[in-house]
Amino acid sequence: MAAEARTDDAGHARWSFRLRVSSTARTALVGEWDRCRWVWNECVAKSKAVYLRNKATGEKRTCGPAQLDRMLTDARKLTPWVREGSSVAQQQVVRDFGKSRAKGQKDIKDRLPMHRRAGMPRWKKKRDALPSLNYTRRGFRLKDGRLHLAGGIVVTVVWSRDLPAEPSSVRVHQDSTGAWYASFVVPVRVLPLPETGRVIGIDWGVKETATTTSDAHDLPHAQHGKTAAQKLARYQRMMARRKPAKGKSGSNSYKAAKRQVAKLHKKIARQRQDTARKWAKKVVRDHDVLAVEDFRPKFLAKTTMARKAADAAIGATKSALIEQARKHGRVVHLVHPAHTTMDCAQCGARTKHALPLSERTYACTMCGAVSPRDKNSARVMLVRAGLNPAGADRGSPGGVLSRLAA
Repeated sequence: MAAEARTDDAGHARWSFRLRVSSTARTALVGEWDRCRWVWNECVAKSKAVYLRNKATGEKRTCGPAQLDRMLTDARKLTPWVREGSSVAQQQVVRDFGKSRAKGQKDIKDRLPMHRRAGMPRWKKKRDALPSLNYTRRGFRLKDGRLHLAGGIVVTVVWSRDLPAEPSSVRVHQDSTGAWYASFVVPVRVLPLPETGRVIGIDWGVKETATTTSDAHDLPHAQHGKTAAQKLARYQRMMARRKPAKGKSGSNSYKAAKRQVAKLHKKIARQRQDTARKWAKKVVRDHDVLAVEDFRPKFLAKTTMARKAADAAIGATKSALIEQARKHGRVVHLVHPAHTTMDCAQCGARTKHALPLSERTYACTMCGAVSPRDKNSARVMLVRAGLNPAGADRGSPGGVLSRLAA
């Protein structure tokens, strides 16, 4: 299985491939992860020790990458077990820790609310943390279809397709089902599609995952989670009956039930991802410009619609749409969602009060326009993006696409 993961702003994408790992390679990878996890925990201990010392003495000592690099160098000199591992993977752990710590400190300095803070780096426990190893270009190579990692570790990659370019780094990790994957970072290549002269507005929702100005491109709620709910509940009951006492390892039956739950969650996630990508590719192929609601579905987790909203996977669908648009060179306008359900797409008038969710028809008191609520919101996206909603199904308004392209 190969999948193009989220594209970052720097123009890179991750291509993930399944790995066939022998028992020898698995032992070596787990041993490498044990060393990297030890390095991470040492960084956490060093950071906490510097903080407590500064608090007690009033000093302003730092615990940045330079200090942590020296700590790693000393550890490799004094500890043969650490020295047996790859310095590339261990140095990357230090880099990742530095980024995580800097993000946590920035959130504290900016006085963000606690629920929005990333938090300072924490200990990685052997029982909870899944293996994840990062290698830069000098820490791996591809030869005869196999992945050679620093330290003499060789694994077989299941190549379902060719990499679009030479990878700059790779992340070898194990998921909750026990399967191993390699995620290669490669530059994104823009693959332009033929121009269609069409624009589309997209509004996110719960009854339908996406409502658009084109009826043929609406995305109904697939309900993959609801379909698997009965089987998932059965596996979770099996886990509950076999749950071990605190501080003790679970039995083989408990681990088997836990593995079944993880596999089912993985299947649901892949179904949602597949639905999102197929729909996104269709929308991007048929339209040149997309006006998309910049919707943040996180707040729905605190409402009575939390389960249905999570099953709709709005965030994953939105990400897939943006990725496909970047890949094929389409223009995307992210529209702020404020008052999009209260404005009229025809005359721009705004209702004096917010419409309840039970009211599914929008009726403008100024111009008399009546339309489904979500369809009106989708047309509002086009208006706010500077596009003519009347041209959504019949082509682009005069001169708009040429100005955007320029």
